[in-house]
Amino acid sequence: MKCRNLRGTSQGRSKRLRLGPAGIHIFDRVSGSNILIDELCPPSSSWAAAPRQVSIALTNTCDLACPYCFAPKSRGTLDFKLLTGWLDELDANGAIAVGFGGGEPTLYPRFAELCRYTTQNTGMAVTFTTHGHHLNDELITALYGNVHFVRISMDGLGTTYESLRGRSFAVFQRRINKLKELAPFGINYVVNAKTFPDLEAATELAARIGAAEFLLLPEQPVNDRGGIDLDTTHALQDWVRGYRGSVRLAVSERGAGDMPTCNPFEAETGLRAYAHVDANGVLKPTSYDCEGVEIRNSGLIAALQLLAQRAIPSKE
Repeated sequence: MKCRNLRGTSQGRSKRLRLGPAGIHIFDRVSGSNILIDELCPPSSSWAAAPRQVSIALTNTCDLACPYCFAPKSRGTLDFKLLTGWLDELDANGAIAVGFGGGEPTLYPRFAELCRYTTQNTGMAVTFTTHGHHLNDELITALYGNVHFVRISMDGLGTTYESLRGRSFAVFQRRINKLKELAPFGINYVVNAKTFPDLEAATELAARIGAAEFLLLPEQPVNDRGGIDLDTTHALQDWVRGYRGSVRLAVSERGAGDMPTCNPFEAETGLRAYAHVDANGVLKPTSYDCEGVEIRNSGLIAALQLLAQRAIPSKE
């Protein structure tokens, strides 16, 4: 999933140099620092072939049933050997980060091993998005040192959260306390008419527990749901413009709308910025797209080139 920052708001190879249409991008996956030298425009022949960031749905399996979830409900789990080959390709072609998702990525059988492989064998940052309820001592220990950022989903507080996710909010908070031992983390927050009233309190909680970022995800129309309604959209836009909290806000690309966003990579859009691999091995422009290109024996970059040639319009 692509997102934009809202305005106003010793592990292997830690530093990464990427050349692209936006300029020279220097990224440190340990500190999370980014330097963009946009005064220099490298020749197009030197631009990275891979997107800046790629998200990979490791599995469609999830033990929750959130009504607004966009993940396919069909069976699908990626082969470990194929994954490592794709990760090597992305690394060799200039990607700076890979984000593991699903479904629920912590249910992938070799999840910790995959994160370790990526950190030790590539220069890419490793992130993953999770509901958080499997973040126990054993998993935290297995992942330690091999994850650079975690996104944890929190849609509403208290009874709102429990009615949507069917899990204890108190247990969820304890899981976040465990997460602090692993890596910097951000909150993912689906915004709709039911969760919007909790939004101010949610950002205050995020500040208290040490979240580095609060990602707003206006609900998208999936599974016969209409997505965020117009009144809530306007209320969210007003809320963002008046936000004075201490946690950095970001918003999904598809949900940015008329919000006051800041994107230093405006010259690097589409498949140069982002791509998604679903749990059946299909490469797509975004996680919301229905169509894409199957990654065959020729590899991920070859699939990316074919996808670019087809010019499938992004819906995000």
